[in-house]
Amino acid sequence: MKKVLLIFALLFASSAILSKAEDGASLSLAFQTEVDRRLDIPQPDQLRYAQLLEGALANAGTPFMKSQYILLLDRNPNVQAIFVYWLDAQAATDHLRFIGTSPASTGKSGRRGSFITPLGVFAHTLDNRDFRAEGTLNKLGIRGYGRKGMRVFDFGWVQGERGWGSGGLYPMRLLLHATDPDSLEQFMGIAKSKGCIRIPATLNTFIDRYGLLDDDYEQALANGKELWVLRPDRTPTPWSGRYLVIVDSDSTERPVWSPEPDAKGVPKLEKLL
Repeated sequence: MKKVLLIFALLFASSAILSKAEDGASLSLAFQTEVDRRLDIPQPDQLRYAQLLEGALANAGTPFMKSQYILLLDRNPNVQAIFVYWLDAQAATDHLRFIGTSPASTGKSGRRGSFITPLGVFAHTLDNRDFRAEGTLNKLGIRGYGRKGMRVFDFGWVQGERGWGSGGLYPMRLLLHATDPDSLEQFMGIAKSKGCIRIPATLNTFIDRYGLLDDDYEQALANGKELWVLRPDRTPTPWSGRYLVIVDSDSTERPVWSPEPDAKGVPKLEKLL
């Protein structure tokens, strides 16, 4: 009996040491191995975007009572990148820790039905339930939400600027999702969507598997709700968040770390993009 108690004591001590040693920043290692489309952003730019994120959160008056992950998107046409940060609510300074960056694709004006992806802080809640891609081909022969099973993160109806006609604000559905892996994903980094945010499939899976935006979903699970959209093999982080922050860095030229993708074949794919 004493031996059993000793084993439990050792296991508990080991667990306490591990939990103290680990923090949300450790997920950056998983990002490097699991996300295949990454941007190698220099540390000064990591800090600059952390400041942009902090400023956007402050302007929105968003309170943070606990540590959590946050997604930051730069919709600037010369950048088109999405960042993952971990907010350490317990830190005295440098609250935002960089996890990783990938190319993205946002809204472009000029086509009827297209919106400029809006700026702001958007919450991912159960008010707008996520769904999963069916993986079927549309009339243009593409899978708009990516291959079957890809999660579509729904941020609900927001006010977006119309990219056609006389412009102006109009309701649009803000979604974060993958796209066709064969025809469109290679063009991440170009503003070509109809207003939603396209991200690489492996980043979509990364966000989905670790529950980076699933704080509300985790609370619902804890209260006994069943949520079919959650993948069975998920390994949710203790620091699930709910916020997508969209900024425009006002960059007048492309940074070296965010090169424009190979444009070969883009004119032929214009109707698909």
